[in-house]
Amino acid sequence: MAAGIFLSRVAGLFRQRVLSHALGLSGSADAFNAAFRIPNFLQNLFGEGVLSASFIPAYAQLRAEGREDDARRLAGAVLGILALFVAILVALGVTFAPWLVHVLAPGFNGSPRILTIRLVRILFPGVGVLVLSAWCLSVLNSHRRFFLSYAAPVIWNIAIIVATVLPGADARREDITVWSAWGAVVGGVLQFLIQLPTVLKLTRGLRITFNLREEKVRRVFANFAPAFVTRGVSQISAFIDGIIASLLPYGSVTALANAQTLYTLPVSLFGMSIAAAELPELAEAAVGGEAAHGALRERLESAMRRVAFFIVPCVVAFTLLGHVVASLFFQSGRFSWNDARYVWAILAGSTFGLLAGTQGRLYTSAFYALNDTRTPLKFAAVRVGLTTVLGYLAAVKLPYLIGLQPRWGAVGLTASAGLAGWVEFAMLRSGLHDRIGKTSVPFAYLLRLWGPALAAGAAGFMILKVVENRYGPIPRAALVLTPFTIVYLVGASLLGVPQARGLFDRLRKRA
Repeated sequence: MAAGIFLSRVAGLFRQRVLSHALGLSGSADAFNAAFRIPNFLQNLFGEGVLSASFIPAYAQLRAEGREDDARRLAGAVLGILALFVAILVALGVTFAPWLVHVLAPGFNGSPRILTIRLVRILFPGVGVLVLSAWCLSVLNSHRRFFLSYAAPVIWNIAIIVATVLPGADARREDITVWSAWGAVVGGVLQFLIQLPTVLKLTRGLRITFNLREEKVRRVFANFAPAFVTRGVSQISAFIDGIIASLLPYGSVTALANAQTLYTLPVSLFGMSIAAAELPELAEAAVGGEAAHGALRERLESAMRRVAFFIVPCVVAFTLLGHVVASLFFQSGRFSWNDARYVWAILAGSTFGLLAGTQGRLYTSAFYALNDTRTPLKFAAVRVGLTTVLGYLAAVKLPYLIGLQPRWGAVGLTASAGLAGWVEFAMLRSGLHDRIGKTSVPFAYLLRLWGPALAAGAAGFMILKVVENRYGPIPRAALVLTPFTIVYLVGASLLGVPQARGLFDRLRKRA
């Protein structure tokens, strides 16, 4: 799963680099990113958990009980009802695009608003296909076929990249955005089709129905709405951030989108991959009722330690060296070093809640394994509310009060979202402890991660001071981030962190 997500996210970063090269931080770039939030939002939301959270537990439990025919009937009914939902969604999106843009980008006026409306109408058919692709992902995950489902978005990103390059470097920015939007539609179709043959093979005899009478089907869709808010809270919060960013000067929406692209890389690669891989196992273990709570706690704590091992160094790297990372992926063409530093500031705000957001996904998966989608929903609603209120105050009001340029409001926007993430994490942990007992990552283990991570950050920062103005983005990143990685892994291994020692053991065996 991690390999598939890694390929997908690298392709997404390359897509964002190509777009930044062609569009820079311009009004046209803001229009495209505002419109593109819809497919990207639904791709992340459905693909990274909503449909999976409501469908996989029911489907996996039927297969664990040996009821393969019932599992196929459930998959066919969910696909049929989902296809009907998609048709309605596309029709509404195309029809009400002007009103949708008013909500998505309330700060846009004139030509950026007109261009955004046009792009939304182009993108919506592709949105529908991406939702169907999420159904394929859920079926594949239930059968432990992780790589194909998470690597499939690579072809979506490639289609966008090709469409962006085709008009040529001298094309008008508005024309490039239109080509890119059509590329997203074609890519969505290809992403669905590349998964379909394997899905049909695994669900041999699948029949598409619209049957809502069966209990399992009703349960899937009854859990769908709570899971939509709960599992997608980070995407919903990012969506709200984009809406508020449209009230800031031009360039803020695109800079925020670039920062979110970097932020979601470790969230997806480590937090989401581990949480999603554990969900079918937790769902099957939960069949044992309270007797399975010990096993749930053990799996959960093991997963939390694995997530922390990867996320802690990401927090340090994004905070101290985020401009190096942003420059590596985006500095090209119309995107400058100063633009990379602006993205870094926004990314540092996001990083504040990175550990809470990834650990929170594991707690949410445990609730779903217990067939409880309502409790995480309440906590997610609190996070969304805090994100909206604090984000607006920090982004729009605070810069004027303390005399900052309005563009720096984007930093307060992401920092307030991080604070809301910690509030949600605390509530999730407390609620789950009441259900299955106390779970935590030992404080001594965290110290063995933070010590090497901070030492690695200090080493990287000192090297950066020497090479900052001497090399381009790629050599500079290699000279700074390679020692950072080595110092962290060696330090963690010397302190006895099992994940680091296991990595070195595997390298020695291969050598």
